Amino acid sequence: MKHTLHLAILFTCSVLFSQPLPIRTSPSFDQANDIRTHLMRVASDITENSLTGITSLQEWQGQRLRRTEQLVEMLGLVDVPMAGARPALHPVIVDTIRQKGFHILKLYYESLPQLYVPADLYIPDGITEPRPAILYVCGHARTQKVHYQPHARRFAQLGFVCLIIETIQWGEVRGEHWGCYANGWFHWYSRGYNPGGVEAWNGIRGLDLLCERPEVDADKLGVTGISGGGAQTWFIAALDPRIKAAAPVCGASTCEAHIRTRTIDGHCDCMVPTNIYGWDMPDVAALIAPRPLLIGQADRDGLNTIESVREITFRTKNIYNLYDAADQIDLVETPGGHSYHKTSRQKIFAFFLRHLMNVSVDYADIEDVDESTGAQLSEEALQVYRDGPPADDRTRTIQDSFIQLPQAPDIGNATELASHRRGVIAQLRARTFRAFPAPVPLQPHYEFRTLDNAPFGRSVYSFVSEKDWRLKVDVRWKNPQETKSPLMLVLRNPDEKRWESEEFISGLSDDWNIAYFETRGIGESGWSPELQWHVRRASAWTGRTVASMRVYDVLRCIEFLKTLPGVDADRVGIAARDEMTVIALYAALLDGGCAGLLLKNPPATQDSASQPDGRGPAIEMLACLLITDVNQIPGLLFPMPVAFVGSVPVEYDWSKELYKRLGRADAMRFLKEVADF
Repeated sequence: MKHTLHLAILFTCSVLFSQPLPIRTSPSFDQANDIRTHLMRVASDITENSLTGITSLQEWQGQRLRRTEQLVEMLGLVDVPMAGARPALHPVIVDTIRQKGFHILKLYYESLPQLYVPADLYIPDGITEPRPAILYVCGHARTQKVHYQPHARRFAQLGFVCLIIETIQWGEVRGEHWGCYANGWFHWYSRGYNPGGVEAWNGIRGLDLLCERPEVDADKLGVTGISGGGAQTWFIAALDPRIKAAAPVCGASTCEAHIRTRTIDGHCDCMVPTNIYGWDMPDVAALIAPRPLLIGQADRDGLNTIESVREITFRTKNIYNLYDAADQIDLVETPGGHSYHKTSRQKIFAFFLRHLMNVSVDYADIEDVDESTGAQLSEEALQVYRDGPPADDRTRTIQDSFIQLPQAPDIGNATELASHRRGVIAQLRARTFRAFPAPVPLQPHYEFRTLDNAPFGRSVYSFVSEKDWRLKVDVRWKNPQETKSPLMLVLRNPDEKRWESEEFISGLSDDWNIAYFETRGIGESGWSPELQWHVRRASAWTGRTVASMRVYDVLRCIEFLKTLPGVDADRVGIAARDEMTVIALYAALLDGGCAGLLLKNPPATQDSASQPDGRGPAIEMLACLLITDVNQIPGLLFPMPVAFVGSVPVEYDWSKELYKRLGRADAMRFLKEVADF
């Protein structure tokens, strides 16, 4: 009886609204709609898929070059000469400090023109033939080479030449590697800029410096460091085959562990690549194989869980096994927090003695570092710059010039535009939107209906955008659903006031049906503003951004709306304001069949800072500025009708002039109000 009554109700409602309804077979609340749940799931997928499916050495070697190129890109090293001739280092030796058994050269070099790197070079006395050398990359201690001098000193006492270099922002290298972390410079993601790339480059040029020194055997180079220096050890060894042995300490976790435990919140921006290609740390580590790799990890590290480092080691060892070199990778676990331990230090010294000097010694017989106060040189003594860095040093602003952004192209005709547009879309899909998931069934549900609020009623539907997300779209029928009419999809803004979108679109002609849509993070699927900083940084480590996820939601919403009776699938437009104009523009470009855009207050560019606490417009998209910028998207949509309401930034002149040049100036309109659309 209940079943018969349910069918009768559905039939009555169908007649009432003159359209078939999506059948509700289960409650619609079958998706989490929770950003933390989503990020943890995709992070887990990334970790679970790291290095899977590689079953032979031939298969791995066939991928290795491509993977190296991807790491280069994800670290933002696209504009430096990773191969071939490099600019001169112009090393300047400032002073020499004499110590018992070794001496220290205080120097600086240019890793790029006007990009200076201060360093201390520890050289054993009495060298008669070239020695193995260690590049020691500092962790994020504020005094850098002063804090870590016991390690460099001990390497010199063991007979190694040791170059110790500093990271950006600390010591004498005054710059910024806390762009997203502390300054709100989330546009670094859009630029494809990663401070870890600059630091890796400085380290690679440090290897160049060592290779130029007569005291150094260029065929026997090692690299090591802890924390930020541990991360750099992974990157430098993966990128530079001159490294013959590497010992990273407390410098990595899996993507899954970082997101699940939120340890990503404690890490600087330089600790992980901008994850365009969906990597995890085993993918980085595998590029070191089959060279000797000793991983050091404390078991109560507040930034890297021991379980995740075991996972990295296990997955990486599978690649070493392909080389029959499982004995070349090892993990040393030590008790304690985010720090060295006597055992890890001693094992590192023994590791480099064995692999770079061919000297086998029990690690317990090696003297540990001397951290006593009397053994330490002062910060003033080890200081390289007497009066600050050179006047032309560009370290403080290197984030603005390390990657060269392309200029808007000069397009003369529709054929050139079509070719450029195809290239832009292909690159966006391959890089910026690479994390778009494989589509899942929409699973539509009819959530609510009423004859109020619109001449022919209001229908609220929900659909599945992707796993974890069921989103609602609110359709106001201004025309009878027996006939197909155009539909304007209005994107609601984060934190908008009640009826704000309705007021914005109120002047639109009644020829249009209207649908109001909340992408993830807006309205019912929103998250706390205090969580936004975490979400923006964690999303980048999973290969996406808030904006790119919202673009996907809009594309899926359009796909759903086109299935509804009463909607002319060839005449679906998008209306948006403020930061959501970015979402509308990219969605229209990728969709390719949008009937038109109605935009108000678009941002001038995606190359702009946000707020330090992560709040404010979230318009960054991974590496998009290496391909295009939001102000060029209207031009790429030619000849689609595009209308701007109110003032428009001058940065959109390129698009405006393109419409004019191609003979359709009338298709890009600048309106005082929506009623003029």
